[in-house]
Amino acid sequence: MMRDEKYVGHYSQIYGVEEHRLVGGRGDGMHLLQVRNGRGLEFTVSADRCADISRLSLLGMNLNYFSPCGYVAPQYYDKEDFGFLKSFTCGFLTTCGLSSIGTPSVDRDERFPLHGSISNIPAERISYDYCNDEIVIKATVRDAAIFNRKLVLERTITCSLDRNVLRISDVIKNEGYEEVPVMILYHTNIGYPLLDESAELRIASTRVEPRDNRAKEGIGEWSKMLPPQAGFAEQCYYHSFGGGRGSVKVYNQRIQRGLALGFDTKQLSHFVEWKMMGERDYVLGLEPCNSRIEGRKTAREKGELDFVRPGETRAFELCFDFFDTKSDWELA
Repeated sequence: MMRDEKYVGHYSQIYGVEEHRLVGGRGDGMHLLQVRNGRGLEFTVSADRCADISRLSLLGMNLNYFSPCGYVAPQYYDKEDFGFLKSFTCGFLTTCGLSSIGTPSVDRDERFPLHGSISNIPAERISYDYCNDEIVIKATVRDAAIFNRKLVLERTITCSLDRNVLRISDVIKNEGYEEVPVMILYHTNIGYPLLDESAELRIASTRVEPRDNRAKEGIGEWSKMLPPQAGFAEQCYYHSFGGGRGSVKVYNQRIQRGLALGFDTKQLSHFVEWKMMGERDYVLGLEPCNSRIEGRKTAREKGELDFVRPGETRAFELCFDFFDTKSDWELA
């Protein structure tokens, strides 16, 4: 689609960013950025929740899961063990970490809850601009405490105005004076109507490993999506990639929508598939991460912790392509 300024009064007629505040419920007052690229890609950035992406649609069709708790402001976060689930909106993307991911654990006398706390920390700065036919959103999120870690996440979300492509680039810096672990997991959550029993999942992995006995029961059908089932128990699979690039794709011919996720396996050395086919809890998690999800204590024991020295940084990037034809999706 052409963008000819002679035809429009204001650029927001076609594309742009609008800032909103929620009213009512546990999301009251939350700061949201609504983004449109003029080619059918729309998404919402939650400034109060690590600049994560709470909603995403393509040509009017929703692609992500939105959990029963809905929007929850960070002041309602329950940091005890599995309290994370009480405010886990899921959305298109929830960032997990930065000091721990996965199962709650106690590591060297410090207790770490499920998936860490970064997704419940508001951005202390967030801004947007238009540059080189792209919408660019920048956010700073600080995960720090006295006598403890001092990590700063600098996030850049880039959305093309020419193609339905979305890139998330994060740089994490240790601003403290001690070496500390950094753990991160990008909890990407696919939902209805993109996700149903006709959805096709392709993960270009060279090895698939069930996380536990429950996952082992379905190892032969890890890529098969099922109708919603009452009482379904989650199944998680670890995928390994042979090359330097991880590639994950989902397409649903019924609605003619799909996406492809790419990431650097040198940055994000692990990948988790979370298959949850429950009624009302119907979601497929696609989760690049830098360790497994057994908790920080186990990650330390297995030598999976990535330590960042004072002044040192770690960079991570995800790239999403979105499709409304299967032929284009096949080529991705």
